Amino acid sequence: MPYISTKTNIAITKEKELIIKEKLGKSIGIIPGKSETWLMLSFEGEASLYFQGKNDKPIAFVEVKLFGKADSNSYNKLTSEITDILEAELGIEPGKIYVKYEEVSHWGYNGNNF
Repeated sequence: MPYISTKTNIAITKEKELIIKEKLGKSIGIIPGKSETWLMLSFEGEASLYFQGKNDKPIAFVEVKLFGKADSNSYNKLTSEITDILEAELGIEPGKIYVKYEEVSHWGYNGNNF
């Protein structure tokens, strides 16, 4: 049950959003036991974000929340993949992207908790 939220200070066209959605859907499989089947995504373009005191270049903050845990190697691979996707599709330099991971032990779905 992963959730990936992507915020950026630039506009994301619907076309780019769908491409990124598809790529993230494939990439989540880097984390053992995770798949697009349970993946939820959100996108926020033109957010008021600043990095190093500036917002004159494209920047992004990505949050990945997982039910359960994963190993550091999987997180490293997914960070690399997310960074590659945002650079290719939105032109955001890797040094302007933060990726935050959160492991969640309680996750609700369909009126119940896992």
